[in-house]
Amino acid sequence: GLINALGFAKKHHARILQASTSEVYGDPLEHPQKESYRGNVNTIGPRACYDEGKRVSVTLMFDYHRKWGMEIKVARIFNTYGPRMAKNDGRVVSNFIVQALDNQPITIYGKGGQTRSFCFASDLVEGLVKFMNSPNEFTGPVNLGNPGEFTIKELAEKIIDLSESKSKFIYEALPDDDPRQRKPDITLAMSKLNWQPQIKLEDGLKKTIRYFQEQLSKE
Repeated sequence: GLINALGFAKKHHARILQASTSEVYGDPLEHPQKESYRGNVNTIGPRACYDEGKRVSVTLMFDYHRKWGMEIKVARIFNTYGPRMAKNDGRVVSNFIVQALDNQPITIYGKGGQTRSFCFASDLVEGLVKFMNSPNEFTGPVNLGNPGEFTIKELAEKIIDLSESKSKFIYEALPDDDPRQRKPDITLAMSKLNWQPQIKLEDGLKKTIRYFQEQLSKE
C-alpha cells in the first residue's frame, strides 16, 4: 500500500504525509523521546510486526525523497484520543471509558505504573495541517503529541472519577515489550511549526466520555 501511494505521489508531484508512530522508539532508554533517538525495538518480539513495519515505512519515505526528490512529511504520532473512537479498537482510552461506563472492572496491566502521553484529536489535526503546510525542506521526522505524562493507573482513576463509575481495578500480567515510558519532546514542532497541544487531558476525557455515553445509550 505504501509503495503504491509513493508511486502515485511521485507521478503526480504530490506532497505525501506518513503517519508514523511513537512505537518506532520501542521501550525507550531515552526519556523524553527526541526525534534523534534511534529507539530500542525488539525485532523478534510480539510487537515487532507493527514497530518494524512503521520503521521500514520511514526508510522507504526517505529513499523516495533522496532518489526522486519527493516532498515528504514524516510525523511521529504519540497516543491520540477523542470522540469517534471505536469502542472496541483496543486502545487504552476507549477500553477504560467503555469499562467504566458499564461499571465493569478496569483491566490494568502490570501495576499500572507505565506512563503514556495523550493528545486530543483536534490538537493532533492542527499539528498535521501545519506540518503539511510547512516548507519543503522540513521533512521531519517530527514528534506530534502531548508532553503531559500520566501513568496508566492515573488515567484509569481520572476516567472513573469523570464518569462517576463504580468500576474497580483488576490486574493482569504486563505484556512483553510493553513500553515503560512514553513522553514526546516537542521542541522541534514548537520551533518549526509553532505548534503545541492546547487541550488538557481532563477536558479531552470529558468530551470523549460524553461521546461514548451517547453511543452506548443508542445501543
